[in-house]
Amino acid sequence: MNRTSFLKNSLLGSSLLLLPGPAQSFFSGSSPKSISLSVRDPQQPNICATCGTRYATSKIQTDTCPICEDERQYVGDGGQTWTSYHNLAKKSTIKIAKLQENLYELKITPDFAIGQKAHLVLSENGNVLWDCIPYLDEQTVSYIQSLGGIKAIAISHPHYYSLMAEWAAAFNCPIYLHENDTQWIQDKSDRIKLWKGDALPLWDRIKVVHTGGHFDGSTVLYLPRHSKGALLTGDSLYVTRDRKHVSMMYSYPNLVPLPKKAIEQISRRIAPLSFDTIHGAFEGQVIATGAKEAFNRSVKRYLRIFEV
Repeated sequence: MNRTSFLKNSLLGSSLLLLPGPAQSFFSGSSPKSISLSVRDPQQPNICATCGTRYATSKIQTDTCPICEDERQYVGDGGQTWTSYHNLAKKSTIKIAKLQENLYELKITPDFAIGQKAHLVLSENGNVLWDCIPYLDEQTVSYIQSLGGIKAIAISHPHYYSLMAEWAAAFNCPIYLHENDTQWIQDKSDRIKLWKGDALPLWDRIKVVHTGGHFDGSTVLYLPRHSKGALLTGDSLYVTRDRKHVSMMYSYPNLVPLPKKAIEQISRRIAPLSFDTIHGAFEGQVIATGAKEAFNRSVKRYLRIFEV
């Protein structure tokens, strides 16, 4: 079973609200204010079809993707294949849905590569894009600009670096990545800002928290002012199907667990945060209330296993 099938079978379908107001015209195909999107080398096959990572140079069939060759990911059943932005644009759109006040998700449809979503966080002193997807179009740029644009991009781990350089160029904003994952950057950009340490404060009390675990530089985004506090987790914490727990794994598609010390570090980094909601990286991955308790329950369950 590939990762896409695994994820689909792991989650119930979610029912998400299409955006109200201006979004109705956005989804119905009427034209928002025209934005010119210029993507570098759109005809070049430089996007991995399995993980969605965009590379700086054109690829040929015999080239391999280091992200997919790593044991946390996999090479597709048909072998390594590459596509271009141009080919992706022929069949792709971006679905935007509102999750809660001032929080939206963005997802490529139909599914492509890993199939993750990004989150757009609206905040008084600037909006944040959490994680990234391998496609961007002019309608999406226009709509996000109508909401105030993007002040910064922060990404949880290398599986979601995807088209980050083009998103940052379109919105003229920095990309914050933890320095522990520097080796996985495949499309370098002057907008990439590496940071180190346990946390990166942004503004409006929003901060990126370094958990480690899945990758050495894995992070979560903490939103203390969104509802009763929300955590956007990428793959650092994977919301389980019962929505009563989270999973913490070294590799999800290959089912490789984390060692005890990694679980303990994640617990230490998350423990000081006050939150009631968790939004994961895939549709339907939400613990709407009681998320901190679910996290604590999950940590205790993991640690009990190590005691056996």
